[in-house]
Amino acid sequence: MRIFWYLVCLSVAVFATDFDFVKAYRQGGIQAIENAVHKQLMSYDYWLNSLSQNDIRFGYYESVKFVFVADKKESTLKLFDINEAHQLTEKYSNNALMGSKPGDKLVEGDLKTPIGAYDLTTKLTKLDQFYGPLAYVTSYPNLYDRLQNKTGYGIWIHGLPFNGDREINTRGCIAIDNTQLLNIDKEMNIKNAILITGDGNLTEMTKEQAANILSGLFQWRNAWEKNDFETYIAFYDKNQFKRFDKMKFNDFKDYKRRIFSKNESKTIEFKTINISPYPNEKGEQFFRISFYEKYRASGGYRFEGNKELYARLQNNKLQIVAER
Repeated sequence: MRIFWYLVCLSVAVFATDFDFVKAYRQGGIQAIENAVHKQLMSYDYWLNSLSQNDIRFGYYESVKFVFVADKKESTLKLFDINEAHQLTEKYSNNALMGSKPGDKLVEGDLKTPIGAYDLTTKLTKLDQFYGPLAYVTSYPNLYDRLQNKTGYGIWIHGLPFNGDREINTRGCIAIDNTQLLNIDKEMNIKNAILITGDGNLTEMTKEQAANILSGLFQWRNAWEKNDFETYIAFYDKNQFKRFDKMKFNDFKDYKRRIFSKNESKTIEFKTINISPYPNEKGEQFFRISFYEKYRASGGYRFEGNKELYARLQNNKLQIVAER
């Protein structure tokens, strides 16, 4: 009965055209229904319809509940709550102190706050008075930063010095009023929160972009499952792609061709998909995509864990630039 529970969890809008469940089941069994679901997940129109009532300005999220949005140019840090109806509510808006230098962080000590999308990994307390009552540690440098050879560490969201000093240099961190930070901490869990930072280039994500990414993601998965190598590899940017271990496109392509040539049967499941717009100085339609993947191959290989992609949209097609 697994497939029926799967269908219940999907929106009724999965089937944009009339679909006779009974007829499909009688003719092809459960597999026919599951095939129809997979087809819809690969459909741009399905996703555009599914997202029609969602507020996805700062991303599409299935497990993230809180989004910090920092704008270096405006010196602001805002916190948005995402409810079960996928609507954003602005909970807090703060003036913020950030790195004293404009632009994206490139090297340690350049006094810049990084531009991009980051997880919050740890909450720290009992710090030096300089940092106020607490600090949230960000995931800078993330996978994409490291593959771009960016350096530095210790980028935090923290409070202001207890000694009253407001003429501070955060060296790249984001500092806000202590009372506001404590109020935020009462309501937020860092396990389902992210930070998006920009420098006057915070372009909001559109429903059309999200529909292209989500349908492309499931088309990529389908090609992977079906051992359709040419379709699969076309989702990778041949000029910019690097894997987590810095393997470049041509070597990655050869490696994957050998894997696909085994023609193993596979099942691949994606859960808790989160997509963040990724501000960047090139002005590209760039995104961070994360999800939980369950992979099973007939040859015995198994994987279950978090997957992370950095990708751009080129002519409305998903192009993967980095992968872990």
